[in-house]
Amino acid sequence: MSAEPNFLDVKIMGREYRVACQPDERDALQAAVSLVDNKMRDIAQRTKNTIAERVAVMAALNIAHERLALPALGASDETVASPEMKRRIEDMGARLDAVLEPRQQLEI
Repeated sequence: MSAEPNFLDVKIMGREYRVACQPDERDALQAAVSLVDNKMRDIAQRTKNTIAERVAVMAALNIAHERLALPALGASDETVASPEMKRRIEDMGARLDAVLEPRQQLEI
């Protein structure tokens, strides 16, 4: 993963993406990339599916399900993520969407 001051190049399932990222958010973004990459690789291997879009949707659903199941396991919303952490995660998601959308239009 290489970087410019406000961007980070990341690799998920062998594909490279450039994501806008403030220097103080790099560690959190790299952790998110690792989580998503591992989840996608696991799903692709288990399902024998190589269509990245389908694998990404399944990974997103799995991650969301795991996150939503935490309160049922006794974890409070405050222990899962502070309001600041939630804002940062939402910001990173919006940035990823902005980067991925033009690529999806090209693949159609």
